[in-house]
Amino acid sequence: MRAMLEGNRVSRISVRGFAVASATAVTTVGAVVGVAAGHDQGTTDRVEATAADATLLAGIPAGQNVQAQSASLTQQAETQTEAADAAAKKDAEEAARKQAAEDATAKKEAAEEKAKKEAEEKAAKERADKEEVASRSATRDASSFAVKGSYSVAEVKAMARQMVPGDQFQCFSNIVNNESTWDYTATNASSGAYGLVQALPGTKMSSAGDDWRTNPATQIKWGLSYMNERYGSPCGAWSFWQANQWY
Repeated sequence: MRAMLEGNRVSRISVRGFAVASATAVTTVGAVVGVAAGHDQGTTDRVEATAADATLLAGIPAGQNVQAQSASLTQQAETQTEAADAAAKKDAEEAARKQAAEDATAKKEAAEEKAKKEAEEKAAKERADKEEVASRSATRDASSFAVKGSYSVAEVKAMARQMVPGDQFQCFSNIVNNESTWDYTATNASSGAYGLVQALPGTKMSSAGDDWRTNPATQIKWGLSYMNERYGSPCGAWSFWQANQWY
């Protein structure tokens, strides 16, 4: 009879001990195992007392309790991860929106600056073109000079200064000085070129006036027109002359 009761006690303690081990500590499991293996009565009593303290936990399987805690922690971690991902996505979208706005502003400013620069360049070119046209226009026509029987070099140069644009006069003067030394009656014996600009033949100057032989103003008018039409300007003609010694 005593042996049977002790066997039932060991069985009861073993079950409780396993329940406590699942919820508390490994040491209790060790004690229970010791009793199940037939250790002394003192050990059995200590295990029974420990098992009694864990009566409430014994009603919940240890595996389920741990599983529930693990599931709760996993859910919390997933929730935090989702919140972090959402925040990171929002920050990235905000940064992208801000960058796009900055890029659009920079692009607009660059386009406006380019348009402004092009407008300024166009206006400057138009002014330069007008000035060039004005500079090529004779300040005084050949017919405005009084006709004389003869003209000094100083008088011929004075005519040229009034007929040739100021920024082109030096180039015109260089050519005339090399071609005729400002002698409006100069004649090239070998070629027949005639006058201040040594027109070849001299009769070409008749397009500027019938008095081309005796009127330096008529010769200047024709010479200026020839240089503009063929070389763009007296300075263009002078550049060609320097390279070729003729024009």
